[in-house]
Amino acid sequence: MSPMTETSRELGVGQVGYAFMGAAHSQAWRTAPSFFDLPLAPRLRALCGRDAAAAGAVADRFGWESVETDWRSLVARDDIDLIDICTPGSTHVEIAVAALRAGKHVLCEKPLANTVEEAEQMADAAAEASARGVYAMVGFTYRRTPALSLARQLVTDGRLGTIRHVRAQYLQDWLVDPDTPLSWRLDKAQAGSGALGDIGAHLVDAAHFLTGSTISSVSGVLQTFVDTRPVAGEHGTLGGSGSADAERGPVTVDDAAAFTARFDNGALGVFEATRFATGRKNAMRLEVSGSDGAIAFDFEEMNLLQFYDATEPAETAGFRRIVVTEPTHPYAGAWWPPGHGLGYEHGFTHQVVDLVRAIAAGEQPSPSFADGLAVQRVLAAVEASALDDSRQHRVSQQGEAP
Repeated sequence: MSPMTETSRELGVGQVGYAFMGAAHSQAWRTAPSFFDLPLAPRLRALCGRDAAAAGAVADRFGWESVETDWRSLVARDDIDLIDICTPGSTHVEIAVAALRAGKHVLCEKPLANTVEEAEQMADAAAEASARGVYAMVGFTYRRTPALSLARQLVTDGRLGTIRHVRAQYLQDWLVDPDTPLSWRLDKAQAGSGALGDIGAHLVDAAHFLTGSTISSVSGVLQTFVDTRPVAGEHGTLGGSGSADAERGPVTVDDAAAFTARFDNGALGVFEATRFATGRKNAMRLEVSGSDGAIAFDFEEMNLLQFYDATEPAETAGFRRIVVTEPTHPYAGAWWPPGHGLGYEHGFTHQVVDLVRAIAAGEQPSPSFADGLAVQRVLAAVEASALDDSRQHRVSQQGEAP
C-alpha cells in the first residue's frame, strides 16, 4: 500500500462496480470533501468493471482518473489505498480478502457475503488486517440517516428505558409485475437470497444498531410469488415479440420474508421484507418501544423522527414530530439550513466521511465486518427456519383436534 504521509494525506480509492451502487458510491467519494473537513483527501484513482466502455462512461461522469477491467489489477496498484466493493454478493469474499491481504482498506456493500462461511472468511481477514492498521467496513448506509442516528442517541442516553419491542418493515413493489425481467438480484448464485438479504439485511443491522443488542433466535417464512420471469436480451430488452412470448427463466430467491425474533436483551422483534408491497417504493420502517419511550421512523419521510416520551404527564404525552435538520443533529450541520432536508444519497456521503476519519485516526470503522457477519448469521437462521417444516404449526380446522 502506498504510504499516506503527512505531506500527501491522500487516500487513493479504487472501486469495483459502476451500476446502481457504484454510482451512489462514486457520488459520495466525490461529494464528501466538499461539505466535510476530512483528514485525508479521497483521490478517485480507478473504477473497475468488466465492460470497459460502460465503466469508462461512468468514470468520466464522476471524475475517476482511470478504468480497469479486472479487479486483481486494481488491488495490485500501488497508488490505491482502499478498495470499494459494489458488486454482487457472490464476488465479495474473493475481492475483499485479496484486498485486505494486499494491505488495502476495504469498504464492502451489504450484505457482507452470500453465506455465513464466506462472511466468516471476510471477518477473519479483516481482524488480521486491523492488527496491521488496515481496516474494513460494511456499507449499511441507513445507519447514517440523521434521524436514525438521532434515534440511536436517544436509546443510548436512556430516553427509551428498557427496550421491549422492535417492529421493522422494508416495503418495496418493484417486482409486483410478473413480467419484470430477471436480473442478478433474482439469482441465488449471485445474490445469495432475495428480499431477505437485499433489504432484510438493512432491517437487521438497523435493529442491532438502534438497540445495541443482537438477535439471538428467529422463526421465519419465505415466499416466492412469481417463480419465472422474462429473460432480458441484448442491452436489457426482452426477447420475442413481447413479455407473453419472451423466454422465461427461474427465480431462485425469495420475493418476501417475514420473521419474529428474540434479542439477547430479552426484547421481541417482528420483521418483514418484501418486494411485493404494492404502492410502497422504499418504505423502510422501524419502531422501537421501551419502558420510558418509543421512536418511529419511515425512510419515505427520512428527515422526520417520531419520539414518544412516556415520562411526560398523560395529559400532554404523545408522539413528537422531530424534523432532523438542525445543526446539532448528526451530520446535518454540514449541509443546509434547518428544514432543508437531505435525500437518499447523503447516507453514502456520511459513510465516506466516517470511514475516512476512522482510517486517519487508526480506529476500526463501524459497522465492521464482524457486524456484517452478525447480520449474516441472522439471515442464515431465518432461511433455516423457513425450510424447517417441523417449526411450522398448522392451524387446526373445524372438527379437528387442536
